[in-house]
Amino acid sequence: MTVNDDSFTNWMHREEIAESMIPIIGKLHREQDVNVLLHSRSLVNKSVVSILKTHRFARQIAGEELSVTETMPFLRALTTLDLGPSQIDIGMLAATYRADGRGLSVEEFTAEAVAGATGENKIERRASRDVVLYGFGRIGRLIARLLIEKAGSGNGLRLRAIVVRRGKGQDIVKRASLLRRDSIHGQFQGTITVDEANGKIIANGNEIQVIYSDDPTKVDYTAYGIDDAILIDNTGRWRDREGLSKHLRPGVSKVVLTAPGKSDVPNIVHGVNHDTIKPDDQILSCASCTTNAIVPPLKAMADEYGVLRGHVETVHSYTNDQNLLDNYHGSDRRGRSAALNMVITETGAASAVAKALPDLKAPITGSSIRVPVPDVSIAILSLRLERETTREEVLDYLRNVSLASPLKRQIDFISAPDAVSSDFIGSRHASIVDAGATKVDGDNAILYLWYDNEFGYSCQVIRVVQHVSGVEYPTFPAPAV
Repeated sequence: MTVNDDSFTNWMHREEIAESMIPIIGKLHREQDVNVLLHSRSLVNKSVVSILKTHRFARQIAGEELSVTETMPFLRALTTLDLGPSQIDIGMLAATYRADGRGLSVEEFTAEAVAGATGENKIERRASRDVVLYGFGRIGRLIARLLIEKAGSGNGLRLRAIVVRRGKGQDIVKRASLLRRDSIHGQFQGTITVDEANGKIIANGNEIQVIYSDDPTKVDYTAYGIDDAILIDNTGRWRDREGLSKHLRPGVSKVVLTAPGKSDVPNIVHGVNHDTIKPDDQILSCASCTTNAIVPPLKAMADEYGVLRGHVETVHSYTNDQNLLDNYHGSDRRGRSAALNMVITETGAASAVAKALPDLKAPITGSSIRVPVPDVSIAILSLRLERETTREEVLDYLRNVSLASPLKRQIDFISAPDAVSSDFIGSRHASIVDAGATKVDGDNAILYLWYDNEFGYSCQVIRVVQHVSGVEYPTFPAPAV
């Protein structure tokens, strides 16, 4: 047998194991509301190849590849436990077990590591919480995809309606088509049908009522059977408390804005300050995509090294706010063709840092350049630190943050030498540290942070909504503090 034969036989063996993982992961998700993760990446509804690629990606974080032969015993061990709703990271189970050294069996170690999700400790499965999308643009449709994807267990968040202004022609058919196909993010994973007679889009069995209105004060959501809903405003039309309060109608109890909030509206970056949300808070903002990209790594660096001052320069993909061809625009430069130019513009992300990190007293400045790519941006974060360090120390620290800290869902880490922007389309992290581009000289550090300004940001919004709704289930093993 040749070396190539050995490699192919090994591949087929791992394929077989990954294939046998799929029904176990699906059953845990559907019957016990358990989301199986691998280093913060969900394995629910993933293909055989996706599961194997996710295992292989672990080498970018932990320095070595993780095999399905290592994680499968932990997955099997989970099936023997009386688990409640939770997120369980089998990658972290395998990594911590390898370093444990007490001689426990896989079954014993797993039972101990996830004890907080079993028996008397497990939390009760909650009834689903209604969600309404006000607006159905780029972010709205991605949030819809995520809500539908996460509805598989029958609990958690349930997308009940979208509110839009009626367009010409077959409005509902066209909106369903835009949900079904996306030039950047690809095909919708599932089936979509349209019930024109009743004004509904049905996606993977989820009936989504289409409500036509251009005035939020004229919608009675209870007329559609919607109750105690969280409304996500992704239009950006209203950004202060007075304007957003218009959404607080019969059937809607909370409003979440997918743009920076003004005046006293709290700007929330999940993973950083979501624990400041009070139960009686009715109006919240998820800040901007760039704020979500820079605040988690900024917090991580401030916690470890201290930050005296900083500057962020974002190289940002173009957005619908810009013109495709030169035409009049109310803002400077944005009237010039987005597809043909680099466009200098402003960013409010730096000033938004103060709302998300009030204890950080360091001045942070910022500016932005829009460039001719449709998605994925990069933030260049230049920091003056309180103490000197080395590039190796910073990279080791950030790699560990991405793997085992409370910020591991926000911060990803990559050391691939040929990574470019399109590689990060569909990333669920708020930002990804590019190890190869990182520069450190004494007390100066420059971090290059990739982020999918559409999908990664949408994932952050969903995390905030889950937290507000009370369906943000605990993760095991618990990340190091």
